[in-house]
Amino acid sequence: MGIMKNMLMLSPIDDYRVRQRDFLLQISRAITAKLDLNEVLRLALHASLIMLKGQVGLVALRAQDDVFYVKMVSGVERDKVPSLNDHLHRLNEIVRDGGGDDAVNDQLNLLAQAIDPGLIQTFALPLMFAEEPLGMMIVCRDHATDTTVNDRQVLQSFADQAAIAVHNAQLYERINQERQRLAAILQHSADGVMILNPDLVIVRFNRALERITGWEAVDAIGQYQADVLQLHNLADGDLADAIADGWPFTLAASNYAEAPLYVEGDLLRADGMAVSIGITYAPMFNPDGTLNNIIANVRDISHFRQAQDLQNTFISVVSHELKTPVAIIKGYAATLNRPDAQWDGAVVRETLDVIEDEADRLNDLIQNLLTASKLQTQREMVLEMGEVDLPRLIAQSVERSRKQTAAHRIITDISPDFPVIEGDSTRLRQVIDNLISNAIKYSPEGGQIEVSGDYDVESVTVCVRDHGVGLAHEDQKRVFDRFFRVDGKLTRTTQGTGLGLYLVKAIIEAHGGAVAVESKIGQGSTFYFTIPR
Repeated sequence: MGIMKNMLMLSPIDDYRVRQRDFLLQISRAITAKLDLNEVLRLALHASLIMLKGQVGLVALRAQDDVFYVKMVSGVERDKVPSLNDHLHRLNEIVRDGGGDDAVNDQLNLLAQAIDPGLIQTFALPLMFAEEPLGMMIVCRDHATDTTVNDRQVLQSFADQAAIAVHNAQLYERINQERQRLAAILQHSADGVMILNPDLVIVRFNRALERITGWEAVDAIGQYQADVLQLHNLADGDLADAIADGWPFTLAASNYAEAPLYVEGDLLRADGMAVSIGITYAPMFNPDGTLNNIIANVRDISHFRQAQDLQNTFISVVSHELKTPVAIIKGYAATLNRPDAQWDGAVVRETLDVIEDEADRLNDLIQNLLTASKLQTQREMVLEMGEVDLPRLIAQSVERSRKQTAAHRIITDISPDFPVIEGDSTRLRQVIDNLISNAIKYSPEGGQIEVSGDYDVESVTVCVRDHGVGLAHEDQKRVFDRFFRVDGKLTRTTQGTGLGLYLVKAIIEAHGGAVAVESKIGQGSTFYFTIPR
């Protein structure tokens, strides 16, 4: 009896409430420990069905349009979900318009009837977080009982815990989606992207950087940056030097703002090849101001450097090309203008011929420059079409070229009855002039140059053949590129800007035709173009 006096006896109702609260505590711990939204909803819905002895249930979550949509169901056929969404939309409108409890209950009963006419009681548990509605759990059952104040408190406590779990899972889901989105952007960026830790060890390495460096990401991650990006010919120091000088803290000032660092140099790839790259380093700081990571954006600037070198070479060549005819014109004009000399007519005519030839050469150079510049701006050649007599253009160009060289014999072979074609006569004359001029330049020992023309039912073809130095096979692929000049002793002593053949190709392609070359070193070259009739 003494033992019995010290025992706490629980009534059946109290025992039920203890077990109910224990169950609530267990399920609350279970759902708040989950970060997968679907798993959280499944556990919460399962628990609500047990507590309310329900047969069917659903969880609806609020979407961006502030309307509730079914997200999880239990005991409900999936094909009924669209109609349940319609009921939820009407329920949302009733609440939004200030409808009373009776209107809300009526709509909930209609929703239950849409699931199963045998369901006679429905419970709606709102999921609220920070006074913001996240959604609701709806449980339906085939019998009706009264709920006590304690029951409602327990259910509301459970709903509050479920709302916290849903909020956390949604937040994790959004963070995970953002992480995946940023990872995809990083991985598929056109530029190389690398993330370093404060010790300059690589922790991320994207695909573009694999292509630039020749390193596989799996091999690069965990390596020191200097071991993977072996840079030479640096423009202004490197990352290690900048950090030794206090970067990024000396530049970031007291608020630790971003202070990007730019480094440019030649990278030795894993396969031994070299590539020019530019790297922008951006620091990321922790809230306490310590360095967290360094983000490196790596860009292949080989083509940019090549373009710069090409531009510098072009400016030098053009300056020389312009200076030479100007100097000759000025010299001959000054000679004719000497007050102490008396020139006979033959000398004057010969001198004026030289001046005229050099002026023509200067005009051709300027015209080529203007045409190339316009072509780069407009991206296409603008033609003034009309009837073109190609044999007459060839004869005019040959006559002019014969006056400019005494070492070459220029002959023509044009098919009889050569047809008149549609084209731009000025541009086509420019093509023929450039091809013959090119043949003269690259056969310095003189010899014969043949200009021929032929046609068929669809097209006309013009060929210019010389017996000069010829072209190597690898140079034939690039000879029509802008500013390209074959690297050789003859080229360095031969005038030219590298624009002539580039313009030839552009003009012929604008006519819907094609241009090509056949050549062998030491045996000369044949340039020919074909355009439609």
